[in-house]
Amino acid sequence: MVLDHSKVPSGAMETVPVSTFKATCLALLEKVRRTGRPILVTRRGKPLAEIVPPRTPPPRESWLGCMAGSVTIVGDIVQPVAEEKDWEALDPRS
Repeated sequence: MVLDHSKVPSGAMETVPVSTFKATCLALLEKVRRTGRPILVTRRGKPLAEIVPPRTPPPRESWLGCMAGSVTIVGDIVQPVAEEKDWEALDPRS
């Protein structure tokens, strides 16, 4: 997902020189996270980087019921699977 910040009015984005950004990096990152407004970092007045807030992750769906409808019951699920004699065919010793 690409965030388009071109719709932000030019005066709305805070501009910070790279030297100030380097000295106050953590505080500026926290400010972007808290306010949701991007900051433009410049070097000699030219744009160097744009610090933007992270995307909000989509809400997680509940795992309860996620397998509903994925199983087909064939036959009686209460009775034993087979008689004792049927299992002799699966015995590797015979």
